[in-house]
Parts: sequence; C-alpha cells; structure tokens
Amino acid sequence: MTGQQRERRPHGALFEREQEIEAAKRAVDDLGARIAAGEAVSGSLFLYSGEAGAGKTAFLGELRSILAEYGGCTVLQARGSASAETVPFHIVRQLLQPALASMSPERREELLGGWQDIAGPALGIAPPRGTLGDPQGVRDGLDWLVTQIAVNQPPLAVIVDDAHWADAESLAWLASFVTRVTDLPMLTAIAYRDDELEENAPAFLQQVTSGAHRPVVLRPLTPASVAQLVRTSLGPHADDPFCREVWAVTGGNPYETTELIAKAKERGLTPLEESADLLRELGAAARGSGLVTRLERLGSATTRFAWAAAALATEISPRRAALLAGMGPSEGAECADRLRQARILTGTDTLEFVHPLIATAVYQAVPPATRTAMHGLAAWAMTNAGLGAAAASRHLLEVHPDDDQDLVNQLREAAREHLAVGAPEAASRCLERALMEPPSQDDRAAVLFELGCSALLTSPPTTISHLRAALALPEFPKELRVDATYRLSQAYAHNGQLGEAAQVVADQVSATPDGSGRMRLQAAHFLWKGIQLEEEGAQERSRRLAQLVRGLEGRGNAERAMLALRAFDGMIRGEDALEVAEFNDRVLKDGHLPPGLGWTNTEWGFELPSIVGITYVYTDRLDDAEEMFNEAIRSFEISGWRGAHLAFAHEFLGLVHFRRGRLREAESFLREGLRLADRLGPGLPIQWDGTCMLIDTLLAQGRLDEAGEVAERYSFGPPYPPAMVMPDAACVAGRLLLALGRTKEAVAELEAAGRRMEARGRNNTLWAPWALDLAAALAPDEPERARQLADQAVRHAARFGTETAMGEALRRAAHVAGHEGDTLDKLGRAVEHLRKSPCRYEYAAALVDHGVALRRVGRSSEAAGRLKDGLVLAEECGADGLVATARGEIGGMDGAGSPSP
Repeated sequence: MTGQQRERRPHGALFEREQEIEAAKRAVDDLGARIAAGEAVSGSLFLYSGEAGAGKTAFLGELRSILAEYGGCTVLQARGSASAETVPFHIVRQLLQPALASMSPERREELLGGWQDIAGPALGIAPPRGTLGDPQGVRDGLDWLVTQIAVNQPPLAVIVDDAHWADAESLAWLASFVTRVTDLPMLTAIAYRDDELEENAPAFLQQVTSGAHRPVVLRPLTPASVAQLVRTSLGPHADDPFCREVWAVTGGNPYETTELIAKAKERGLTPLEESADLLRELGAAARGSGLVTRLERLGSATTRFAWAAAALATEISPRRAALLAGMGPSEGAECADRLRQARILTGTDTLEFVHPLIATAVYQAVPPATRTAMHGLAAWAMTNAGLGAAAASRHLLEVHPDDDQDLVNQLREAAREHLAVGAPEAASRCLERALMEPPSQDDRAAVLFELGCSALLTSPPTTISHLRAALALPEFPKELRVDATYRLSQAYAHNGQLGEAAQVVADQVSATPDGSGRMRLQAAHFLWKGIQLEEEGAQERSRRLAQLVRGLEGRGNAERAMLALRAFDGMIRGEDALEVAEFNDRVLKDGHLPPGLGWTNTEWGFELPSIVGITYVYTDRLDDAEEMFNEAIRSFEISGWRGAHLAFAHEFLGLVHFRRGRLREAESFLREGLRLADRLGPGLPIQWDGTCMLIDTLLAQGRLDEAGEVAERYSFGPPYPPAMVMPDAACVAGRLLLALGRTKEAVAELEAAGRRMEARGRNNTLWAPWALDLAAALAPDEPERARQLADQAVRHAARFGTETAMGEALRRAAHVAGHEGDTLDKLGRAVEHLRKSPCRYEYAAALVDHGVALRRVGRSSEAAGRLKDGLVLAEECGADGLVATARGEIGGMDGAGSPSP
C-alpha cells in the first residue's frame, strides 16, 4: 500500500479539521507501511462526536478519500438512521453484506467457517436453523468474520456514521469488538452525536471510551473560517459585516453555513452589509419549518414523495416511495428529480436524504394519519415482496393500534424471526406492540407467554413480569400453564431468586392433574430447592424425593428428570455411590441424553443434563462426565449459544480434567470458561463455579500466589451466592485461607460451612471437604478434635464408597493421626484406594505423602519407591508444588535414592 500526497481544498465541514485529518492520514500511512514491511500491526480506533451538522459525515467522507488513494484497502461502511433504529443488525448488514455479496458461496462459507449457521441469519445471508439464536453467539461470529476479513484482506477500514441511530444489536457488537481493533490490521472510525448517544446507548459510549480512546469533538467554525468560506463561494469582495452575519445566523455550524451560502448564491445576494438582513430568512429556510415551507413550494406531489421517502428512511427505492405516495413510477421519478435539484434527496437507483437534519424535519412534518398509512403500506409492500415479517416489522411498529388481528399475527411472526437470528430485544418490541393492538382475548395470554419467553436468555426480570401477568389471566390456556410456570421458575432461578422459583412451581402442582406435566413441575420444585445453599427442610425434601422416585423406571423425560434429581441429591448427601450412579444411568438412553433432555432443549433447560454430568464427576465416572461435557460444548457451539451455557460447559469440563489430574488442561478450560462468563457481568453463579475450580486447580499446582490473585480479582469470599457452587465455595475459601497462613480466618470459615452442611445432611467429602481442611487447621492446637473431624470424614467417605473419596479422606486424615503407626496405616490404605481411582493427582499426593512418612521412620528403600512413583505422576499432572516436595525428599535421602533426571 503506497500513499500519494495531494492537496485538497476542503469544503465547509472540513475547515479547521487539519489536525484531525492529519492524524487520520498518519494512521493510514503507518498501517500501510507496517503491512508492507511485514511488521507487527497495531490498528487504530477514531471516535468523532459533534452536534448535528458539525461535519461528521463530511469528515468520514474525507477519510474514505484518503483510503481510496491506497490500493487494496478494504472499506466497510454503514450509517445509522433514526427510522431504522428498531431494525436489528441494520448497521452490521450495511457493513458486511456488500463485501459478502461479491464473494462466491464457497468463499463466504470458507471465510465464515463454523459460524455460517450462527452469524449468517443475522447477516441476512442464511436462513435461521433454530428457533432461538443467542445474541452472544452472533456477536462472536461477527467478531470472527471481521477478523478474518482484516487478516486476509488487509488493511481493513470500518466506518460507521450516525452511530447514535444505530440499532441496539449492532451497537452491542461494535461495543465489544472495537476494544480489540488495535490487535488487528484495521482502522475503525465511528461518528455520533454525543448528546443523543449518551441518551440512547450509554453502555456503548462508556465501553468504547473507557480505555485510551477519547472522542475527537468537531466544534463549530470560527468567524474567520466562515468568512473564508463566504469569500471562496461568493467572491473576495464579500465584506466583514456580511461574513459576520453568516456566522451569527448559523452559529458556525458547518452544514448550516454551507447551505446558507449556497442559498445566498442562488438568490443572487450581493455579499455586502446591505444584504445581511436577508440572511436570517434564508437560514430559516434551511431547517425546521422553513425547510418544510420550501418543500411545500415544490408542489403537493413532490411533498408526498418526500414524505414517503422519509417513512422508508433507508435504502429508499424510488418505485416503493412512489407507491407509498400514491403515484406511478414516472411521476415518482419526476418528483425525485425536483427533490435532487432542491438538495433534499440524492442518489438514483437508491435515494437518500442529503443530510439527516433534512430527513428528520421532513419526517416530523408528515401528518400523523398520513405517516401511519404510509408505514402500513410500506409493511404491506415489503411483505408482498417476500421480504418477511421481520423486515416489515419496523413499519408495523409505527401503525396506530386498531384491533387488527392480522397485524397481531404479523408481529408475532416477526418476533419469532427476530428470536431466530439472535435479536430478542427486537422480538420483545414486536410483542409489546402486539399487546397494544390489542390481541383477541384468546390470543392475549399466548402473546404474553411469548413475550416472557423472548427475554428468558437476556432479561429474567422482564420474563418474570410478563409470565406472571400471563398466568394471572383467567383465560390462560390450560395446555400452556405448565410450560409457562416452569419457565417462570427458570427466570426466577436465573435472577437469583431460588426461593421464589421453588414456590411458584409448588403452588401450581396442586392445581395440575397427575401425569407428566405435574411431575415436570415437581421436578422443577426439587431442582430449585435442592441447589439452594441455605435450604430449610433439606432432610425432609430428600426423603420426599426418595419416596417419589421409588419405582420409577425412566419411561419418560419427567421420570428421567426425577431420577437425575434423586442421583444428584444422593451424591451431595454422600449416599452409596453405586446406587447414586444407578439412578443416573437410568436417566440416559443407550448411554446418551434422550431426545427432549439435550443440552439446548428449551423445555427442560440445561440444568438437568448438568446435574447428571456433575453427579458422574463426583462418583468416579469421569469417562461418562467427560463425554457429557464435551457434548455440551459441541451442542452449545453448534447452536451459537456463547454465553453462560458455553461458559458452564468449559468450566465443568475443566473440573473433569482436574479430577483426572490433568491440571494444565483443567486450568486452560477454566480460564476460558471464566473469560466467557466475564462478558456477562460480575457476580453470576457461573463465575463462582469457575473461580472455585480455578483456585482449587492452582492450589493443586502449587501456585498459591496466583490462587490468591484470582480470589482478589473476583472478590471471592462471603457473602456467597444463593445457589450451590461446585465445589462448595466456603470450603474452597477456607482451604485458600489455610494455605495463605490465615489459620484463624480459615477455621471460622470452615466451621460455618460445617454447620451448614451437617444441618442439611450434605456429607460428600469430595464436594465439600470442610471437615478435613478444618482438621488440618485445628491439629496444632486441638489435636483430639482434629482427629475426630478426620475420622468423621472417613466414615462419610466409606458410606459414599468411591475409591477417590475413601483414598482422599484417609490421606488427609493421616496428617492428623495420633501416632506414626496410624499415619502409615492410613496412608498405605489411601495409596491402595487411589491406585484404583481415575483421579491421578490425588494418587500422586498419596504416594508422596506415604514416601515422606516412610522416610521419617527410617524405611528409606520403601520411601524412595513411593517418592519416585509420586514424582513421575506429579510431573504428568503438572502439580509443580508436589514435584518440588518429592524432589526435595529424594534429594535429602542418604544413599537411598537420587533425584530423577
């Protein structure tokens, strides 16, 4: 890419912009030079703000001219529109559709890779594959696509004008993507009116300006620049009073200044003081009511055509505008010519307003009844053209309510289309408008139900409000009541209101006849009660669940759900692991999740397959757990679900790797899960899960300082979330405090955890090893109590019965045993149990601990064997702290062994 310098005489909007233009040129030159030299490339982000008419559009035009001087530059550009704010992905499609349209289908598919089915519907280049698109998945797909364009077709420029009118979906993507453009060979420029953007999209403005990026404010022109413009256009003889009056009338606004000078030239004004009084009248004609009056002078037909163009707003087809104006194509073409001559419209095949200020003034001048009629006709025309309900919905939203059931049906269809492409907010707008029509009594409940479901992934409080309203209607269909209640409980749970989630389904159970629907509600009740951290009546709930499950074979998904809950409850309580796993196995069909209970199934949600996988993790069925969570990742990625669902799957696959002793792999999956979770906001349950697991993993690796940093980053500690965390958060916090040497705080944390666990009968020593950690903390000062706690943990582990639970409890109990013989006995038994366990890290720790204990009693030969075996296994696991311990012990032995090479 080579640059050629050229002199350019800027028009009014570019006066006093020399520094900004030079900065943009330097960025383009630097980007091109680095790409040509094969050097590391750092992209640029430019933000331009200013009032209407400040010259933002002209400045971006100048930037495009600069880019055009260089060969091979890919430019993607888009412009927001006040009338298209409700069109999801409108800006995204403007940016990317032209580039994609020029490619062959094979090239598009190659560029999009696995994102074709996820981002393609939002881009308008592929039909939706499912009924529910995840907005985060669509954003990730767009990230991938633009990154590929930037890497494969450098340099890339992305230019967005009037971002204050961008649709919410495009803005959400831009806000997340532009923060990383400096890592790509690209330049991004975004222009907006700061006052309107602050009002319409404060989150976007905060995110893009929170780093090193600060907007360049395009301010009004000075009197000297206005005088130069006047004399350039009207002649050097223009006197100072006339030039000063031009500045006073326009306030130095570049657009208004340029327009006023053009009108003065048309009127043939002499640019002298005696003509200055006429400038205010001319200035008024350029905006507001003056512009409307000027438009009306062009004739009623031309005015109607302009109104129609304003109603269409973007991508204005002359034929469609003529249709809306009630005229034929030839008369429409004549009106378009008159509007071009009057500098109101520009373009040929596709028309657009010369300036957004003109578009706004014309649209506001359309009589309300006429405007509504035009939007209705536009919607009809778009539907008739086969563009779909979603494309017509922006016009349907503007039609006045009139008890039109066809309109209700169109809006419901548009909502379904919006949901499928990952635009739930647009779907909600359509359904809210449908309620205003209003729908018939028979349809009102269904619309409320659909409205609630549309926000389930993005706004639980909105879902709660709408579903409660729907269920309160006496005419709510019986066939929808179970589904609506279940989803309402999900919304409560996702909003952190587990008590309300359990209660709402419990209230509905009594009114639901026996059958799968009633059992589905019962399952939801036991689910939300069972995962509460602080649950009253936990023991009684477990007894009732066990009683209900007795005799169930898993003949349908409702029965399978109850079996899954029974298995999970038994696992948390530390019941016989063989029986627990047998319940879990009956949930599956031929070893896999049955149809209707899959990871992306919306009838049951992902919670039920989750507890099946977690139960397998803690019952030593790691092969089954790994297969399930790998399937979860595949399912979520294929469906484009890139939010909490995918974060969860990565984190729990990380837990599987941790249990296997693959600590490096575990850390990688856990960090990726937390990265995905972090995008959703702070304090979510999925962040607690990932934080607990990552701290555990780092402690196992011997990286205490990093574990402390993770805890500090996520404010890890009480108060804990209302839902259970895997592993228990208080136990992990106590273990970390103990490792950091803050023993007194650790004791308080672990004792509180123990009281909570014992009151609820939650005795799984792998999920919540509070007693073993507390024993280690108390051993120096209260050795007898420490032994009692450890022995209690061994008894609980024996009841559970897995090799891992028994081996780990014996290993930990050995550290607080009363004498050496007991210590060696427990460690020897721990090694034998863990030898048969799939958990390699715990086995390595038992080998090293046994070797250390044997060395202390002088059994050096046996100690050397244990330590060497433990060292090899610890190295395989990536347990650096354990490796250091084993090496230190081996190196300190006198002739009994030597460190491994």
